[in-house]
Amino acid sequence: MKSYIQFPKVEGQASRQAHADLPAGTYEREISKEGFFGPAAHLYHRHPPTGWTNFEGPLRPHAFDCMKLAGDAPSPWAASELLHNASARVRFWRCDADMPSLARNADGDELMFVHSGRGEFFCDYGHLSFEAGDYLLIPRGTMWRVECAQPLRALLIEATNNSFRLPDKGLVGPHAIFDAAMLDTPRVDEIFKDRQGEQEWRVQVKRRNAISTVTYPFNPLDAVGWHGDLCVARINVRDLRPLMSHRYHLPPSAHTTFVADRFVVCTFVPRPFESDPGAMKVPFFHNNDDYDEVIFYHAGNFFSRDNIHPGMITMHPGGFTHGPHPKALKNVLNQAKAATDEYAVMIDTRDALEIAPAAAQIEWPGYVDSWKSAT
Repeated sequence: MKSYIQFPKVEGQASRQAHADLPAGTYEREISKEGFFGPAAHLYHRHPPTGWTNFEGPLRPHAFDCMKLAGDAPSPWAASELLHNASARVRFWRCDADMPSLARNADGDELMFVHSGRGEFFCDYGHLSFEAGDYLLIPRGTMWRVECAQPLRALLIEATNNSFRLPDKGLVGPHAIFDAAMLDTPRVDEIFKDRQGEQEWRVQVKRRNAISTVTYPFNPLDAVGWHGDLCVARINVRDLRPLMSHRYHLPPSAHTTFVADRFVVCTFVPRPFESDPGAMKVPFFHNNDDYDEVIFYHAGNFFSRDNIHPGMITMHPGGFTHGPHPKALKNVLNQAKAATDEYAVMIDTRDALEIAPAAAQIEWPGYVDSWKSAT
């Protein structure tokens, strides 16, 4: 347990409640520790904190268009790596046909988010179907493969040398956001048994980011049953029930879906806008100084961003002050619609991310300028 020096104060013209009842003509900015979990201060500015006229240096934000990636990859280990550090790897996978080999990650748990496509997933534990919006949590060491009924486009998030877990939901209890009973698991069903046989199969094993190939004279997915409390799990974003407050704009951490030791995965799904007249209806400006923030935009209308479409990724380095784009800022207290209409996956990493060459090739260099017109 960290013991911070804490001394709550109010100085000058300020709101006493964060994200609500802002002094007229001001813009709120949050400076915080530990993402949104630690001590914080809220400053009230006369101008939007993103109202720059020029931005130079490595702290600039990035936006990548995964839809511009070319080529089909029959193996997840051939997927385009976009971002990485010692604790996490983020790839985008385009797979148009059935995988000819099995895959096994010996480096860490894999979380696959299905952006588009549908098909069948086979693994040590059995079979399940997948479709757009599914999270598939694949424990480290699991052998698996997919058969595509429609071309697969998926975000792959690796917890390097680590495991994914469910977050501690605190006061709202373990059934909030989604009940663990909603997690679907594979079945040893007839379609799984039909794939078993004596034909030759290869398994591509990734360890320390290098690939070894193991060949069997039979399909090694030959289990007839299993028991235990470790297996592949699936949940769709449509099954998530987000935390809401009609009087207070909740921070992204309220939407945490999975956690690892050095990063978290959050999911934004449609929800009603705050109804209190004084409550902010858009994300607040903030310095997320302790984390790099990555968002993958899956579907819908991304109400706080301009010129972002499904299949894009934004990356805000730790220390970069950011918040809503100018058009969204006009709706800080009033929204034309009753609810948001967006699905997105956020990855907050405690350690700085490196940008891989494949990401640099699909970058939108003008992203940093998209805040310029704020006045």
